[in-house]
Amino acid sequence: MIQSAIAFTKNEYGAVTVDWVVLTAAIVLITIAAFLGIQSGSNAMGDKVGTFLLETSGEDLRSGL
Repeated sequence: MIQSAIAFTKNEYGAVTVDWVVLTAAIVLITIAAFLGIQSGSNAMGDKVGTFLLETSGEDLRSGL
């Protein structure tokens, strides 16, 4: 029993798997954070453009302000 515990602690195959899992999780989290940042920025810009178009008369838009 003790021999198998010692062999388990010296085995490095599991450590490589854990490294890949941690790296993959980090990449996924960074991607989600970037997506959320881009999404909120584009929503804010869309709201500003929509407000501008609603508040500006058609004549002003045609003449180029």
